[in-house]
Amino acid sequence: MAPSSRTDKSGFSVKRLLPLVILLAVMAVVIWQEWYLYISFSKIIEHEGALKQFVDDYLLLAILAYMSLYVAVVALSLPGGALLSITGGFLFGLVLGGFATVVAATIGASIIFLIAKTSLGEPLAARAGPWLEKLRQGFQENALSYLLFLRLVPAFPFWLVNLAPAVLGVKLRTYVLGTFFGIIPGTLAFTFLGVGLQSIIDEQRSAYESCLAATGKNLSREVMDKIVCKVEFSPASLVTTEMLLAFTALGVVALIPIAVRKLRTRAS
Repeated sequence: MAPSSRTDKSGFSVKRLLPLVILLAVMAVVIWQEWYLYISFSKIIEHEGALKQFVDDYLLLAILAYMSLYVAVVALSLPGGALLSITGGFLFGLVLGGFATVVAATIGASIIFLIAKTSLGEPLAARAGPWLEKLRQGFQENALSYLLFLRLVPAFPFWLVNLAPAVLGVKLRTYVLGTFFGIIPGTLAFTFLGVGLQSIIDEQRSAYESCLAATGKNLSREVMDKIVCKVEFSPASLVTTEMLLAFTALGVVALIPIAVRKLRTRAS
């Protein structure tokens, strides 16, 4: 038998693990080369004019390029998803930007789901102990509700919610539906913030230029060494307590069918 098809008793094989190995290798290269640092607010400001001009001239190509980048970021579990969502609203508006982001995020999440399910989920299912098998059965019975809850509540990292269902035996169709509809509220919230990003860009650019102007004055050497002119912005600074509470409330609503089903079971 060829080495690539060797399988041990646990169900793991080189063929099964190959997609995961390739994904991890690409992720390592991107992190090593620090390519993910190009997804930054300072880069948006630096290339603002060129980005808007490209969108005006080649709208379809711009959307496809944006979605491809978003798919890669999600599939490789790289930082910058929130900023990309905001950028989508800034460049394409609420409706088009929101739709493109939801579709791209769902595709990226589905890619990593399929890789994890093939490489890890099925072999783990074959050797699962009683506790894991019971957890898998419980999750599968109410997979869509649990997925909606995990997607809606911002307490869980996006990459973790991408991987956990694969190990817990969720079907692809259920995963895609839960991901697509579950990320809509959060995506639209960040996309809407992006629609008003121009005012933040103008404010940050003004502060940056003022800082540069200050360094040109007759300041002492000690003061000059302490001055660091840079553009600072964090998507987290735009997330309010009210927004988090709203997402949590939506997540609780998603669990209502499970609670009703359990109450009916007890009553019968």
